[in-house]
Amino acid sequence: MAPRDWQQRLEGLDIIPQGNPTPLTGGDIAAVWRLETTQGPVILKQDDAQRLAGEADGLRALQSARTSLVVPGILGLDDDLLVMEALETGGRRNEQALGEGLRELHAVTGETHGWERDNACGLTPQPNTPCDDGRTFQRDYRLLPLGRACHDKGLLDKATLNSLDSIAERLEEWLPDTRPRLLHGDLWSGNVLCTTRGPAIIDPAVYRHYPEVDLAMLTLFGSPSTAFFEAYWDGPAPDDWSRRQTLFQLYPLLNHLLLFGSGYRGAVARAIAELL
Repeated sequence: MAPRDWQQRLEGLDIIPQGNPTPLTGGDIAAVWRLETTQGPVILKQDDAQRLAGEADGLRALQSARTSLVVPGILGLDDDLLVMEALETGGRRNEQALGEGLRELHAVTGETHGWERDNACGLTPQPNTPCDDGRTFQRDYRLLPLGRACHDKGLLDKATLNSLDSIAERLEEWLPDTRPRLLHGDLWSGNVLCTTRGPAIIDPAVYRHYPEVDLAMLTLFGSPSTAFFEAYWDGPAPDDWSRRQTLFQLYPLLNHLLLFGSGYRGAVARAIAELL
């Protein structure tokens, strides 16, 4: 089924369709279509209006960073309908270019951890209240809210929640604060596309925080190559990369536990045990 009133809504955005939208598969949250128009092919995405507004805001932020990574352009936003440039997939996968582009993105800094607005990571609301200290932000706006939500839903027992609380309260003992870096925010492998113009990143949930957040997500649901890491680090990896990787994988693991159920309970428990 096409988006409601799609022809009238596109005309309001000065986009002239040629034919009917073709449904695309692969997403488990929003409905997505490809449509030929007089301006070229576009992607139509229909979802909760607030989530789409957050995504559009994130795409604009990634475009403003002016990195070598490809980011789809926004052609229009009408309530629950987002219209974007369609990227042509194909070409050779270039992990070195992905690493270099992500390093460029993380070179964009800000004054506070968080973001100017809240957004969403999947279906989960993502609070981005600006915070001067990264440890405080990770504790108060990432680990503890999701841990408590999982416990309230019966997905995390009290002992495991207490262990998570202990990890969150002791971040200052080993994790130094850092200047906040611009993040994609939900950089699993499915949000990285190989296009004819080079590596592209889609479906962001942007905020500013530790750069290893994006790396941890990439390694949680994928296996970046040696060429990627050599290009990204541009030298040796930080000595505590392994520990940071586990820490920053906790948030997406807790989110998957909350969204998809007990199949992720073991992975959450293993990450907590490793950090303890």
